[in-house]
Order: sequence, then structure tokens, then C-alpha cells
Amino acid sequence: MTMTNSPWQRTFAGQPQPGVTAERSRTTSMQDVEMFTAMTGDKNPIHYDKTLAEATPFGGLIVQGGVTTGLLNAVVAEDLPGPGTVFLETNWKFLKAVKIGETITASVSVEDVRDDKPICRLKTVIRDSSGDECVTGTATTYTMPLRD
Repeated sequence: MTMTNSPWQRTFAGQPQPGVTAERSRTTSMQDVEMFTAMTGDKNPIHYDKTLAEATPFGGLIVQGGVTTGLLNAVVAEDLPGPGTVFLETNWKFLKAVKIGETITASVSVEDVRDDKPICRLKTVIRDSSGDECVTGTATTYTMPLRD
């Protein structure tokens, strides 16, 4: 397939190259927990009961895993591969809980790009402010060809 016929031509950000990376950071909050609960109904006490949560190995209130990995949604949809991108598959391992008020950084690195379809395989990692890995894994994405 020649580049002039590439489906990547119709994507907003174009075809990424293997090795390219992008990341985003944010500080988690109790509002994140509450909003996730409003969406999912997850009222697990390790997210709400401070006394109980402090007695767990987590040592305090933690955000839901979906709040943590949600930052990866922003990275792929806004930065790399870019606008119009959705997950086709994810494989994530949760290594460390994220506490409320903790700053996390989600990073993606392009491992493989298909030429015939706007599909990428990404390495994904989320680190806390100490640099410890909280979530690691891979994702396969599809980028919608949104341009005429």
C-alpha cells in the first residue's frame, strides 16, 4: 500500500512511528472517586471509609482502578495516536494502588503500527509521583479516519 492510499492519511494526527511516546499527568481527588461511583455504582469502602482503608495494606483511601487507567484514555484519544482513537484491546496488570491526592503519570509508547489499517499496539504504564509503576501492560488501538 502506498502512503497516498494509507488510511492514516484521514486521521487527525497521521501515522505514528514505532518508538514515539506521549504522557499525561494529573492529581487524583475524592471527586474522581465520587464521579466514578456515580457512573458505575462502585461503593467499595476502601474508596470511602478512611479508618477502614488506613487499616489495609494500602494505608489509606485509594481511587478505583478505572480512575487510574482512565488517564490512558486521555493519552490515546488526545495525544498518541490522537483524536478519534479508541481501545480495541487492553491487557493491564495492577501493581500498586493509587491513593487519593496522588499525582500519576500515564505513558504510552508505540510498539507496532499497521500500514493497512489505522491500528497500533502500544506499551502502557502508569507511575505514581515516586516513579513506581502502578499499572503496566499493552493496548491495541484503532484510530477513526475522521478527515475527508
